Amino acid sequence: MTAMIELANAEKTFTMHLQGGVELPVVRGVSFHADPGECVVLSGPSGAGKSSILKMIFGNYRCDSGRIDIRHHGKVIDLATAEPRQVLSIRRSTIGYVSQFLRAVPRVATIDVVAEPLIANGVPREEARERAGKLLRRLNIPERLWTLPPSTFSGGEQQRVNIARGFISDLPILLLDEPTASLDAANRAVVVELIAEKKTKGVAMVAIVHDDEIRHLIADRIVDVTSFAAAA
Repeated sequence: MTAMIELANAEKTFTMHLQGGVELPVVRGVSFHADPGECVVLSGPSGAGKSSILKMIFGNYRCDSGRIDIRHHGKVIDLATAEPRQVLSIRRSTIGYVSQFLRAVPRVATIDVVAEPLIANGVPREEARERAGKLLRRLNIPERLWTLPPSTFSGGEQQRVNIARGFISDLPILLLDEPTASLDAANRAVVVELIAEKKTKGVAMVAIVHDDEIRHLIADRIVDVTSFAAAA
């Protein structure tokens, strides 16, 4: 099976320019892959570099050495050496990302926040809004709130909007950073269902989940990042 994501000896070090150029190693020797229809869960204590690895895969952090191969439109692109325009193209049509925090344009209605990724990829607005509404309904966001900006919502409601926005697109790769944080049991179950549906569609996923029960339910493989943590 051809991997959608493959990391080989990827490393990341931060340079603290305001502290005399001190170098802070984050991760080293990161090597694993994710196949279509597979959810790989990164495990390890806080500070081990799990979120940094996700950001390297998404292209937010440029890795210093090694490879991060992404299958994009049938070709393999190494994000470690990709040009900025390639990274943007991959984010637009290949990799989705659900972070822990919702970042949305102020004063934009919730339903449009969720529909925006579809509209950006050419889906007609009405169809995009209809699909957004179905997801919001599944995630128990009342219809009376859809016209309000999510900045007015509680933390748990914002996280559900964030999940809806991240899951709405039919992208072949999805990165999940604590998708069930701040959620009650009923909505955690919905997220588990959404992940299972993505698997049946062949989506390759890499997730960070601290909840042992959720990890057991969604993980096809668990990668312990402790061995990748770089000592300063």
